[in-house]
Amino acid sequence: MTRLCDIEAVNEYKPDYIGFIFAESKRKISPHEAEKLRVKLNPDIIPIGVFVNEEPENIIDLVQRNVIEIIQLHGNESEEYVRELKLQTDKLIIKAGYSEVADYLLFDSPQPGSGKAFDWNKVGEVKKPYFLAGGLNLNNISEAIKILNPFAVDVSSGVENPEKSGLKDPEKIKEFIRQVRRTRNE
Repeated sequence: MTRLCDIEAVNEYKPDYIGFIFAESKRKISPHEAEKLRVKLNPDIIPIGVFVNEEPENIIDLVQRNVIEIIQLHGNESEEYVRELKLQTDKLIIKAGYSEVADYLLFDSPQPGSGKAFDWNKVGEVKKPYFLAGGLNLNNISEAIKILNPFAVDVSSGVENPEKSGLKDPEKIKEFIRQVRRTRNE
């Protein structure tokens, strides 16, 4: 989420979570802008901060200012890094790849944010709850949920409008959420 109109769309369609990306990306948002959008976010929607090898004090600052409620680590952070972060905050942590220490795992394509799906067979038998990402869109989300039954799904490019430089499309957000909820209830 990078714009007020994105927040307005999610407030209307009410996903469980939204993300603010603080790592280098075309979707990167500054802490100041995220804080301004967070104030407008429906309090029932949980904001997640996405980081890549970030200094822990920067993450803790965003947690303490209530900009984010869950931490997503998408770099090559070590188990010790995750353990230390958990000691400094009571927030849940999602870790891309494998982690014994994180609360949730995240499975994504090798090029996060690219919109490219990966081989779902690589997920395998996972004991820990996980978020599924990587190329999810309106054409494959129902199948992904039926096959893998993830704890949650994470979408970005799959709800963007490619004709508008990858900006979020409210109608795609609405339909994606509708398909996820319908599939979960089947």
